[in-house]
Amino acid sequence: SPDCSFTCHYRCRALVRLDCSGPPGPGDEDDGPEQVLEKDTNVDEPSEWEKAELDQAQVEQRIKEYNSQINSNLFMSLNKDGSYTGFIKVQLKLVRPVSVPATKRVPSLQAGRPGPRAQGVKRRTSFYLPKGTVKHLHILSHTRASEVIDALLRKFTVVDNPRKFALFERSEKDEQVYLRKLADEEQPLRLRLLAGPSEKVLSFVLKENETGEVNWDAFTLPELHNFLRILQREEEEHVRQLRHRYARCRQKMQEAL
Repeated sequence: SPDCSFTCHYRCRALVRLDCSGPPGPGDEDDGPEQVLEKDTNVDEPSEWEKAELDQAQVEQRIKEYNSQINSNLFMSLNKDGSYTGFIKVQLKLVRPVSVPATKRVPSLQAGRPGPRAQGVKRRTSFYLPKGTVKHLHILSHTRASEVIDALLRKFTVVDNPRKFALFERSEKDEQVYLRKLADEEQPLRLRLLAGPSEKVLSFVLKENETGEVNWDAFTLPELHNFLRILQREEEEHVRQLRHRYARCRQKMQEAL
């Protein structure tokens, strides 16, 4: 598409479905001011209350306090083995499209019987999840953040590699928004219990896994080959512009002489 500049492997072109309506307008940005605050106030370390260790009696007391503060039936329950179950709400704020299995047969790219390479292409379709998509999950106290990501992707039948996504905790304090990426082994329900039911104190957001370094292992071979082609084209364009600039400087100097 000329609007979103989406690039895909040539054999996958007929399998991709994107609802691209052009570049977003000024009023289409989702949580524009908040995004700036989040980027400026990211924190890497959990706060002190998140590091707190609770014994069995404290867990039971916290669950009672938690259940007394909510206005729904999304209660937490203490199990006989000392674990507990409850609900967390996750908001999906994905900028890029996600891939799901194709719902209907896609015609072959070429007429006649497809060859063995064409048969090996997994049919999938891509689309943007609606803004503000929210999902409630019923999980255990020892459910890890990585397992929450897996469960969310299964709920929406997303076939992208889970390592492309990350679970973040979001909090508001002193008119500032703080965003912290959860480690794979962190337990979201435990954080929910420690924070209480307030969404301002703590909420969960699924976003792209922006680590500052690209996790190339999360991409397929066709995607990696495509990236190499794009890099080569960009490099060739930079070299062309640089040579053109030096040629113009040389020409000006010769004219001056």
